[in-house]
Amino acid sequence: MKQFFTIFLLTILVSSITYNTMAQKNYTSRDEIPKEYKWNFSDIYADWETWEKEFKALTAQLDEVAKFKGTLAKDVKNLIALQTLTEEMSKRINKVYPYVFFQYTVDTKNMELLSKLQRVQQLFAQFGVKTSWITPEKLTIPETTMKNWITKNPKLKDFEFSLMDMYRLQKHVLSADKEQLLSYYSQSNSSASSIYDAISTTDVKFNKVKLSDGKEYEVSHGVYKQILTNNKNQEDRLKAFDAMIDIYSENKNTYAAIYSGVVQAGWANARAKNYQTKLDATLEGNNIPKEVYLNLINTVKENTKSLQKYLKLRKEILGLDKYYKSDRLVNLTDFNKTYDYEDAKKLVFEAVKPLGDDYQKKLKVAMSNGWLDVYETPGKQSGAFSFGVYGVHPYMMLNYDGTLDYVFTLAHELGHTMHTWYSNENQSYATHDYTIFVAEVASTFNERLLLDYMMENTKDPKERITLLTQAINGISGTFFRQTRFADYEYQVHTLAEQGKPINAKVLAGIWQELDKAYFGDILTEHENHNYVWGRVPHFHGMPYYVYQYATCFASSAQIYKNVTEGSRKDKKAALESYLTLIRSGGNDHPMEQLKKAGVDLSKKETILAVINQFDALVNQLEIEVKNLKK
Repeated sequence: MKQFFTIFLLTILVSSITYNTMAQKNYTSRDEIPKEYKWNFSDIYADWETWEKEFKALTAQLDEVAKFKGTLAKDVKNLIALQTLTEEMSKRINKVYPYVFFQYTVDTKNMELLSKLQRVQQLFAQFGVKTSWITPEKLTIPETTMKNWITKNPKLKDFEFSLMDMYRLQKHVLSADKEQLLSYYSQSNSSASSIYDAISTTDVKFNKVKLSDGKEYEVSHGVYKQILTNNKNQEDRLKAFDAMIDIYSENKNTYAAIYSGVVQAGWANARAKNYQTKLDATLEGNNIPKEVYLNLINTVKENTKSLQKYLKLRKEILGLDKYYKSDRLVNLTDFNKTYDYEDAKKLVFEAVKPLGDDYQKKLKVAMSNGWLDVYETPGKQSGAFSFGVYGVHPYMMLNYDGTLDYVFTLAHELGHTMHTWYSNENQSYATHDYTIFVAEVASTFNERLLLDYMMENTKDPKERITLLTQAINGISGTFFRQTRFADYEYQVHTLAEQGKPINAKVLAGIWQELDKAYFGDILTEHENHNYVWGRVPHFHGMPYYVYQYATCFASSAQIYKNVTEGSRKDKKAALESYLTLIRSGGNDHPMEQLKKAGVDLSKKETILAVINQFDALVNQLEIEVKNLKK
């Protein structure tokens, strides 16, 4: 049933992924876009009538669950029947939900679609209530009996991992009546997150600024990134930054109250389930040691010299007296090549050649046949994501804009898609769903392969500098930045657990101290710098999520090193271990899956390997800049 709730969490997540820049092709409606660049919804259901029938059937099926209450320990046949029923329900919801969600994603102003989406979300809540008794009752079956049943009944074999893992978490499972009581609060516990989504996305009013070209701009997320990336005027960049962050700083007390609500709800749920902290509650489900989290945030905070070195180099290249956060994305050269989408597909296809013919063959299919929704249109959600529909195929959303950044985004999302495809192909439904802890490995691995391929195939010094900057910013944003975010979350949640106040002043103070720890004296202080926390949706919708971007990046970097260094035999073995990882779905705890692929995140050396890789890229960038000057 893990898949069921994973899907629910994605309703919060999608609005928070990479913000896109201005579209390369300005389509005014979806009708203008050729069908090969749009999702094919009929791969899931033929029409809305079919969806409605399935939704009603699924709703009715909920009542069948109660028939098994009180019978599981009596006869293995009852357990098998219940496992089969709940798996069937999960498969159905894995189609019912995305059929609505995908269509709403590309038409967020459609209130009819929103109503359908809310109906499905209410179904999730009902499912939680009606199934809340199952795990407590399963745990009345002695562990030795369960092992014996699994051994003698092949129909339980697919469920072995989840059934046996249940006993590991037994102390956090309450009695059936208490579990049911908690389930009643599932929707109210997410109220603070819903308020955040409403105020920051649905009801947000973007500020307007007049820039040095004399034009007035409404600083939406897309325009914001466009200005910070391409505008050479530092004052313009700072104005755009202020216009965006003012939304949060001017409402800092409201955003602080919302975040406090999120944190307090998490702490209440953790205590109710007998966890010592919210972090323990987050990690223990996937059997991730707390030391992995602490090793990450402590090791990175102790090793920020290479990051500061990069910022100093940027400041020097850009010829700036002061360096603000609004200067972190601006291009270091005037290289502004755009990449046609078809050309971008070819680049990614060639880049993944080291992964083998089967991988390339699958990738070609994934880039066609209605799997991708490519271009931005009015009302379409910003960002990019990949979302698998078991028994159908993964769906990828882009807002492709022709920039180099989006070429890498294409490679990134295709990495997710291929991971999903290989997992679905090689695992039963019960173990096909891989954890978030390993979810970013394949995506970032693809990005590194793309960097290698493009660096090997260009002699243009400006393009080489831009490519290196792309890679460096990728590590800066995915590894250093997300670890800093993880440190921030840890400090705030600890305050709640210690009964200390959480307000705008406290949150701004923590943010400021982390800025000093990471950026040293390079960053020129600016009042709005301390309110960027309000703009991070993961804090409000997916607490303790962002650290996994950093751990996945570290894992990906280690796997890349194993695949590209050493003897031919060792590299071949490392590649096969990587492919085994993306085939393995959720058939083991993620730390064990990564160890089989040659990665141990409990070791400080694994974290330092990324930092060393970052330092090497910065040194290479410094050389390329000197060559360009010559």
